[in-house]
Amino acid sequence: MALTGVLEGGTVVPTDERVIDVRDLRMRYGTKDVLTGVSFAARRGEVLALLGPNGAGKTTTIEILEGFRMRSSGEVSVLGVDPASAGEAWRARVGVVLQSWRDHGKWQVRELLGHLGAYYRRYAGPGRDRPWPVDDLLDVVGLTAAARTRVTRLSGGQRRRLDVAIGIVGRPDLLFLDEPTVGFDPEARREFHDLVHRLTDVDDTTILLTTHDLDEAEKLADRILILANGTIIADGSADELSRRVAGESEIRWTREGQRFVHSAENPTPFLRELLVQYGDAVTDLEVRRNSLEDTYMRLVHDFEGGRK
Repeated sequence: MALTGVLEGGTVVPTDERVIDVRDLRMRYGTKDVLTGVSFAARRGEVLALLGPNGAGKTTTIEILEGFRMRSSGEVSVLGVDPASAGEAWRARVGVVLQSWRDHGKWQVRELLGHLGAYYRRYAGPGRDRPWPVDDLLDVVGLTAAARTRVTRLSGGQRRRLDVAIGIVGRPDLLFLDEPTVGFDPEARREFHDLVHRLTDVDDTTILLTTHDLDEAEKLADRILILANGTIIADGSADELSRRVAGESEIRWTREGQRFVHSAENPTPFLRELLVQYGDAVTDLEVRRNSLEDTYMRLVHDFEGGRK
């Protein structure tokens, strides 16, 4: 299916870069409308975060894109194919990291990844070798030391790393990540973020991420979609979204060993006056706009308030 003319942040996404293309996606369960006209596009090599309160329609949207659920109406193209009618060759190009897996407990980690990876061999092609070599994959996800450990004996963090390894063993063109770092300690989370950047920078993988960790979304995502009441209410980078929300910036600085804080809707005049008055005596100067959490809460609250 070839769709044209989808806008992304006011810019047309080039056809040859369009990996996900969604037009007026709608889903109804009985008399309840879960999705009421969702439209967005994702380009190759982009990390796209889908945020929204519980019940907003995130899971339904993802399951439709993954081909696990039929939509009520609308047009959807993923890797140039309608997921509703996609075959096995398409599925080999898509990776999914679920919140948890509980199967294959008796397998050793290396054996399991080798077994699952063998499925992808027939789908290797120019520019995309499949599967990921098992030893390289173990190293990338930090499981080399646990290669011969049975799955049931893995710690919670190791189990989550294995979930990620299973999702990327086929070296997917498109990866769906559902709350990927649940159960990770800070070091493992940092390593996972490095892996995401490697997948996009080196392998040009497109990633669609759902998370309740807004700090993680801000660190990882090139663009953020906010879904509320079944529709996209915001689309842009964290910085672009923060500019949409009127609010005061917080200015912090140090002078003569004392720490100061000031709030202003427009920080530029205050900063100019501060530096004219004190010059080099001002150190550790920083300006903080609304955080993604502030922006997210304001956008969702204003949208839901406007519907009442």
